[in-house]
Amino acid sequence: MSNFKEDLMKVKAFVFDVDGVLSSQMIPMHPSGEPMRTANIKDGFALQLTVKLGYPVAIISGGNTHAVQKRYEGLGVKHIYLGISKKLPCFEEWLEETGVNADEVMYMGDDLPDYPVMKRVGVPVCPSDAVEEIKSLCKYISDKKGGEGAVRDVMEQVLRAHGKWALDYIW
Repeated sequence: MSNFKEDLMKVKAFVFDVDGVLSSQMIPMHPSGEPMRTANIKDGFALQLTVKLGYPVAIISGGNTHAVQKRYEGLGVKHIYLGISKKLPCFEEWLEETGVNADEVMYMGDDLPDYPVMKRVGVPVCPSDAVEEIKSLCKYISDKKGGEGAVRDVMEQVLRAHGKWALDYIW
């Protein structure tokens, strides 16, 4: 693994998967058959703060539910891509749209659909319960599971390294 503290300093944008990252690996099913997801409040605070600070944030997920769209739009995330089976082309389009360099992106994924994007970014990270193939790519493995604060963990580390964490920046 490289020097993660140095990697934190180069992060200028964030991209996250949903299932297994922003939500747990368990997906309860509504009686209607619609999959339901949980969302971690602390992850949500970190996402909202990061967006307010002007960092580009994107969500790219193979899942496609209105609740996910509504949740993250409510936190200010403008780039939400759902129902994406091949994430790398979507990621490349997002880079072009935002002008962000892939080397400056922190991407958190947990499973094989995330692999191509994670090979492309400068700072691949994952939750503690990611699959081994993903862990092998990562510059940092959170001690938190997906949906249980892993997103907050990495975002807080970046913002602290940049001197922009909540207590340092807002109050």
